[in-house]
Amino acid sequence: MPYSIQQKLQSLSNPIKKELKLSILLFSLITTSILCYNVITPLQPTSLFNIDFLSKILPNNNLTPTKSSNKSCDYSYGKWVWDETQPERRYSENCPFLDPGFRCRQNGRQDLVYQKWQWLPEGCLLPRFNANDFLQRSRNGRIVFAGDSIGRNQWESLLCMLTQGVSNQSTIYEENGNPITKHKGFLSIKFHEYNLTVQYYRLPYLVASDRPPRNAPKEVRGVVRVDKLHWFSTNWVGADVLVFSTGHWWNQDKTIKSGHYFQEGQYINMTMDVMEAFKRSLNTVKLYIMQNLELKKSRVFFRSYSPVHYRDGEWNKGGHCNTSTEPETDKKRLEYEPQNNIYTYEVVKQMESAGIMVQFLNITYLTELRIDGHPSSNREPGTPVDAPQDCSHWCLPGVPDTWNELLYAGLLTTGFRMKPV
Repeated sequence: MPYSIQQKLQSLSNPIKKELKLSILLFSLITTSILCYNVITPLQPTSLFNIDFLSKILPNNNLTPTKSSNKSCDYSYGKWVWDETQPERRYSENCPFLDPGFRCRQNGRQDLVYQKWQWLPEGCLLPRFNANDFLQRSRNGRIVFAGDSIGRNQWESLLCMLTQGVSNQSTIYEENGNPITKHKGFLSIKFHEYNLTVQYYRLPYLVASDRPPRNAPKEVRGVVRVDKLHWFSTNWVGADVLVFSTGHWWNQDKTIKSGHYFQEGQYINMTMDVMEAFKRSLNTVKLYIMQNLELKKSRVFFRSYSPVHYRDGEWNKGGHCNTSTEPETDKKRLEYEPQNNIYTYEVVKQMESAGIMVQFLNITYLTELRIDGHPSSNREPGTPVDAPQDCSHWCLPGVPDTWNELLYAGLLTTGFRMKPV
């Protein structure tokens, strides 16, 4: 008996239903596998299906090169891995160039766990820091750090990393006899055996800050000269390496709310936005670099923003960071890409187009994960008991050592002084 139309349709639908069931089963298996992968790899920001966090925690955020080759490796993207041997390879807190506030163990920190994490980039190897090689390449040269106190943190880290390549520590000294203390000005450390100087210039805004001009409004207690550099900048000419860092003072509290407004020429702009002023100051630094540095000699780095980790309050309202002893794993706590980074990166690309050997030293993401690395309540001797915790700066040895490993890697990729000078 011939099939009815209904029977024909039913016979045709049976294999389709089977294929549909198989497809649904296969999709379920794939989805389950991906979700399990995300659970066991909490520090992988680009795991599939982390859609809610992609714009929040991707380290590049269109700010860094692709990982197409070892030369263009994105060292800023990766994860922290446990390495029991890290403290054995580091300098100690007895390094004479450490500020007392960064000697966390001597200031009461009990654990050493924060020193046992190593940064592992995705898809490439970060060259191991070689103090001897760095010193040989820098012989008869000058390295300059300019910026805020976080830049000082990095400067002190590099000094101590380099001392590991010098047998006679007495041949390393501050050229002007100044002690290594928190002071306003600049410090110049001489590595006599290599005729190398490594300098730090304290400039929280990079550009000049000044007293208010005559006839300024009453609320103006000081000005940030967004179109003018400090006279320190005359000392940077001829430097082989320059590392600029800024950002922590570019906020409402450190500027407008404290009575510090922005000045261009003779005019104080009472309505200029902080980030607009920041962009203009970066442009001032860019023009200085393009007009004063030797294009074929100087390597320039702009370090990205170093995150702070105040939890449950601002720095002066009970914020703390002393409850964490290992890298952050809660992705919901990670911050968005700071505006500072976006503007800094834009300026770096403009200088690259002009032939400047400049790099964006992107340390933001890897540092965002290290809530455990701050001095927190382990402040230097003499600090009042009720003083705020320090969740901005970093214990040394510690996280800034990794920044300098990235700095070293960045120099290697440009063939920095392949032949000793």
